[in-house]
Amino acid sequence: MSGETELSTLIKGMKPQLQTGEYVFCSVPMDQVPVNIEPVCVFREVEGLTLIITKQQADKFSIPYSFIAAWITLTIHSSLEAVGLTAAISHQLAIANISCNVVAAYYHDHLFVKSEDAQRTLKILSLMSQSG
Repeated sequence: MSGETELSTLIKGMKPQLQTGEYVFCSVPMDQVPVNIEPVCVFREVEGLTLIITKQQADKFSIPYSFIAAWITLTIHSSLEAVGLTAAISHQLAIANISCNVVAAYYHDHLFVKSEDAQRTLKILSLMSQSG
């Protein structure tokens, strides 16, 4: 299954779902990842490993962070070759002055916004879907 590529279909069917909890972005040296950590996402950068983990895990392992996020999953299966979805969402969130970090995974796109912006983001995404 390659997922949906049509932008209007993606916007109409994105059905955003707020995940429970608070999430943080952290960076740790390649050889210093705590053994029992369960990251949502890992990305290797020259400076170290970027981890997206729960705030609870970061606090438990004393891993520093500065951005506390809510995690919103767009539940439509979007193709990795789809064009314009991130741009359309980013444009609307920028108008509302909402910072958004997007992670594209195999099946879905995931948005990380400031925790206090979660409900406003859901409302904006809902309005986008309705006007699609």
